[in-house]
Amino acid sequence: MLDRLTGLEVFAKVAASGSFSAAGRALGLSQTMVTKHIAALEAHLGVKLFHRSTRKLSITDAGRNYLESAERILADVEAADSAVAADRIEAKGLLRLSAPVAFGTRQIAPLLPEFAQRFPQVAVELGLNDRLVDLADEGWDLAIRVGSLADSSLIARRIAPCRTVLCASPAYLKAHGTPRTVASLAGHNCLGYTLSRLAGADHWAFGKRGDVSVNVAGNLRANNGDALLAAAVAGQGVIYQPTFVAADELRAGTLVAIPLDHPTFEFGGIYAVYPPDRHPAAKLRAFIDFIAARFAPEPPWDRDLG
Repeated sequence: MLDRLTGLEVFAKVAASGSFSAAGRALGLSQTMVTKHIAALEAHLGVKLFHRSTRKLSITDAGRNYLESAERILADVEAADSAVAADRIEAKGLLRLSAPVAFGTRQIAPLLPEFAQRFPQVAVELGLNDRLVDLADEGWDLAIRVGSLADSSLIARRIAPCRTVLCASPAYLKAHGTPRTVASLAGHNCLGYTLSRLAGADHWAFGKRGDVSVNVAGNLRANNGDALLAAAVAGQGVIYQPTFVAADELRAGTLVAIPLDHPTFEFGGIYAVYPPDRHPAAKLRAFIDFIAARFAPEPPWDRDLG
């Protein structure tokens, strides 16, 4: 079956030029192929589009009526192509961004006013969710993901490291003592993040390779880092969280970092991920470049933490 859109282009060009051969030259097609396209359209429509003779080619009444619709369709397709091409070049339109709650609230949201000033034609929809969203099924253009990435077809760009910190409030440490070793955490109220494989509700991993682990327990577990942070600041227990969650409280002194006999484990990194596309939209490229520049060479939440 011949391509219908090409057939419309051929039909419109024949009508404009009054000649199969002239239409073929304009479109880079042989006269035989032009004839096939017109014949296929006529067979599909069940009408004659042109009167043909050895000396003259003229459009029929049915062809004239059809030409109006064909030209409108071709104009709409050209406009759509131009719009898509423009989106590749100029940052504009709606950018749907999914991010974890704590990171999105603390690190992404404060940057959005500046991004809006620099790219006034881009509107951002920020979706905050700690679950792993499906970008294609749920219509997200871009997602921020924290930790080691699972194998997938998504394109990923590392925008920042993900340092971690073990910490508790001064009041908790005064009441329960300060742990000095990884093993000693088994005797403390450890508040676990249920969505983490390495710092979850049941065991925490330490060491540069994450190969030193300890079983932990506590009277609170949650699927959100800010909830655990609030409990730790209130003196409820020890938390093991990314520094982007705890940095402000560490600077304020409401939480205190706890060094142990093994270093905390860096959780892979922080990534911007998006569906594969050889030519991603300009709005997507602009946003990733923007936040990557804000987080380099050292992310702001890690500066002056030591």
